[in-house]
Amino acid sequence: MSKQVISIIVPCYNEEPTIPLFYPAVQKVFVKLREQFPGFEPEYWFINDGSTDNTLTELRKLQQQDVEHVHYVSFSRNFGKESALYAGLQHATGDFVAVMDVDLQDPPELLIQMVSGIQNEHYDIVGSRRVTRKGEPPIRSFFSRAFYRVINRISQTHIVEGARDYRLMTRQVVDAILSMAEVNRFSKGIFSWVGFKTKYIEFENQDRVAGDTHWSFFQLFSYSLEGIIDFSDAPLSIASYTGFLSFFAAFFALIFIVIRALIYGDHTAGWPSLVCIILLIGGLQLFCLGILGKYVGRLYLESKHRPIYIVKEEK
Repeated sequence: MSKQVISIIVPCYNEEPTIPLFYPAVQKVFVKLREQFPGFEPEYWFINDGSTDNTLTELRKLQQQDVEHVHYVSFSRNFGKESALYAGLQHATGDFVAVMDVDLQDPPELLIQMVSGIQNEHYDIVGSRRVTRKGEPPIRSFFSRAFYRVINRISQTHIVEGARDYRLMTRQVVDAILSMAEVNRFSKGIFSWVGFKTKYIEFENQDRVAGDTHWSFFQLFSYSLEGIIDFSDAPLSIASYTGFLSFFAAFFALIFIVIRALIYGDHTAGWPSLVCIILLIGGLQLFCLGILGKYVGRLYLESKHRPIYIVKEEK
């Protein structure tokens, strides 16, 4: 019987209470998994993304408890979840690689269906898709749905609505993702951009087993904007069209003002309307410059060739 390894990448940021719950839950799933697919073994890669609580202490304890299967990488500071995912993909050595959240909002039992999808149905990627947002604030759900509608309309890379980072991938897919060493990373877009035969398993929203979410509304909004900028140049076109329309509106308004003055005379000084026009045009220019600045800023960061993350401790 040949041994096959599933590397499980688990980004962690201030997840001290969830780590002791996550590990036994996944281990139980592997017991059931081996009943259907003998020979599968886990390889855990916990990525400590600069946590400020005792997350690293918990990871050290867990690694000593299971030296053979558990590994961890601890960053020198918080680099963000995208950097943690990339670090996990780089360190993973398994035949297959899974990405999971440590809070168990990604049901571990779906891993059995994912393995079946790759082994029996010959998919390259088996991902997960959340079909309900029960328990989530309505405003967050609204903006999440709006984000998927917008990005799928303006981007050539289709991103499945509700898709999670939780997925199982073949080694070929992982190598393709690692070949994209860009600093500004949006994993949902990258997973879709590389292609390959993909299947999604649907599940209902799950609550965290412990602790609180570390994603604020503003952080999610900023993350969405990064995804749009990383996978679409449509905002640049919007800036161009806005400037074009503004020019024509101002041009015809000028003709109208001149004709009105010739026919009826200029009965007012006109400075209020002039100030409004100046502010309008100035605002449009700043808006367009802001969009352009976002893209230029990303080029600037990429040109520095800084490392995506820095490791302080690894085991």
